[in-house]
Amino acid sequence: MEQSAINPALIAASEQVFDRVRKAGAEADLIILESESLSLKASQGELEEHSISQTQTFGVRVIKDEKVGIAYSEASDAESLSWIVDQALQNATYSAAEPSERIATNAQTLFTDDSYFCPKDSITIDQQIDMVLGLERGLLEKPKVKNVPYNGVSESLSGRYLFSTAGLSAASRQRAVYAYAYALAEDGEKNAMEGTGQVSRLSTELDIPKLVESVAGLSLDMLEGKAIPSGRYDVIFDHECQISLFNVFSMVLSGKAAKDGINPWREKVGQSVADPRLQLSDKPLMMDGFGYSLFDDEGTATADTPLIIDGVLQTLIHNTVTANHFGVTTTGHASRGPRSSLGVGYHQLMIEAGSAADSELKAGEYLEVTSMAGLHSGANAISGDFSLGVSGFLCRDGQRIKPVRGVTVAANFYKLLNQIQCIGDTLHWNWERSSVMPSIRFAELAVSGE
Repeated sequence: MEQSAINPALIAASEQVFDRVRKAGAEADLIILESESLSLKASQGELEEHSISQTQTFGVRVIKDEKVGIAYSEASDAESLSWIVDQALQNATYSAAEPSERIATNAQTLFTDDSYFCPKDSITIDQQIDMVLGLERGLLEKPKVKNVPYNGVSESLSGRYLFSTAGLSAASRQRAVYAYAYALAEDGEKNAMEGTGQVSRLSTELDIPKLVESVAGLSLDMLEGKAIPSGRYDVIFDHECQISLFNVFSMVLSGKAAKDGINPWREKVGQSVADPRLQLSDKPLMMDGFGYSLFDDEGTATADTPLIIDGVLQTLIHNTVTANHFGVTTTGHASRGPRSSLGVGYHQLMIEAGSAADSELKAGEYLEVTSMAGLHSGANAISGDFSLGVSGFLCRDGQRIKPVRGVTVAANFYKLLNQIQCIGDTLHWNWERSSVMPSIRFAELAVSGE
């Protein structure tokens, strides 16, 4: 295994920070985030944007007398590192006591595999420019596609390093390349704009011609979209929309939201919350996903976490603070940036494949939702209610009968989990490869149309 070697300068920085912390009679952890990125965008056959950025941010969290303070700096010189310790200690004096928050006692060393997560890419900048120009050009060559206002090819190399006074040393690096586009199609007074993207670890694995066809198909198909009669319809959210819907309501999995008293499932661990066929887990160690995480932001080694098994809520996701509060063990879901306090967050959600073949999943009439508007403003994570403007297709027996626009789908997400008609037998990643799920057919949702 080729490990993510830590720059000696970062180790020296952590030692300086912790020397000052210990002299103050405190404990601390230090998170360092590094990022290098390239972004390219085309406009009317020309390269409109070519930006390169490089950032490094140090964030310290100190705990003294059960009080917590944080501070950050984008500078790594000795004076700046001393300042963030002093500032964090001062900030701690103004905070309320938090007896459940302590620096995790994980004196361990963790490294990801650079040979897998940061492979060498032989592509040149000229070839990347050709890719983004070819992406726009390919779409503009499609009949009725008038503009490609959003497009891009980008790459990023990110590094996450964690140290603590308890002896933690952890490093994780990942490389990603993206291509995306949204195309505006017009036909007389009708217009539609849709888009999608691709992600990979190597530029050579991006398929620009396939992306052109996908984006053009989405936009052109929606030109003829019309409202359908109001009523109750079975609904299948496509791979992107279904994962987005689960993400919006993922607060019910949060131990922090439960600690804060705003999680509607805070008393439901061990109880049925969904159809017994639903199996939901967090899978941080799936290496082909881009939410892969070897450790959380407290340095706790991650592991598969069953969340809903046979429809029963198994656990909430916890960091050490929420785990201490509820008298349980952390699940390795601490989330913190250099500028932020400690929270919780999942890594890669996975729903296990069901038993329904396409012939069962797509039997009869149903609405396939391929685009949702107002996802955040139209959804209430506490009540579970949502009302969303959607686009998609009215389908019958797996065939798209007609495109649909100008309709609203309304339901309660928590009740929806018990309105599952069937679960598909094939897993699908969303294009950003952050979660993987089969298609789920939900029964009789309220659709407001014409």
